[in-house]
Amino acid sequence: MIKTALITGGSNGIGKAIAQKLAKENIEVINADTEEQEAGPENLVYRKCDVTNGEDIDALYAWLYEKQALPDVLVLNAGTGIHEKLLEGDPEKWKNTIDLNVMGILRCIRAFVPHMQEKKHGRVIFISSVAAFKPYEYGGVYSASKAALEMIAETLWLETQPYIAVTTINAGITDTGFFKGRLLKDQTVADLGMGSLLPQNIADDVWHVLSKRDGAVINRIITRPAQQLF
Repeated sequence: MIKTALITGGSNGIGKAIAQKLAKENIEVINADTEEQEAGPENLVYRKCDVTNGEDIDALYAWLYEKQALPDVLVLNAGTGIHEKLLEGDPEKWKNTIDLNVMGILRCIRAFVPHMQEKKHGRVIFISSVAAFKPYEYGGVYSASKAALEMIAETLWLETQPYIAVTTINAGITDTGFFKGRLLKDQTVADLGMGSLLPQNIADDVWHVLSKRDGAVINRIITRPAQQLF
């Protein structure tokens, strides 16, 4: 039975939609984010946390442990995009992207999954991207970070069987703040000509994964707009 879910980056976009969906399904949800969330239901609690900071992760763990609310479900959603050519970009920005998209994930796994393993029950959901499978101009660092998640997720599955259910959700173009600053002036996601998902589409995927009976695991979901060809 799922009682508590911890979601990283749950104040905006896909993360916000997931947090709200799980709270609506009467799960106690903790949103770990650097940006404070809007007011929500009582069972959706915000906790300030930078997942790239080890001290923040330790403090979050201690707080949840004291409340006896260590999560049954870990949704690894926090991440950022970057739009730079490899020959022209800023390596410091690349480092920040990898720190959040990869090391932030690893820190959360290291902190919260051992407790699941001890209980012999838990679910870990990676929110990734179809960019993990497809290189594109200006997207080398972002795609590389998402490709790394594929290996991390598969390795976690091998290391925690048979007790931990591991799922990767690869999202296509989604209408969130992800594209802010990456499109031309006055251009919208719709102008890309490939359609777009709503954040709620991915939230529905997460609930579909969690609705499976114990012993049945969905290892991967790829959801993209019907017009998107990669």
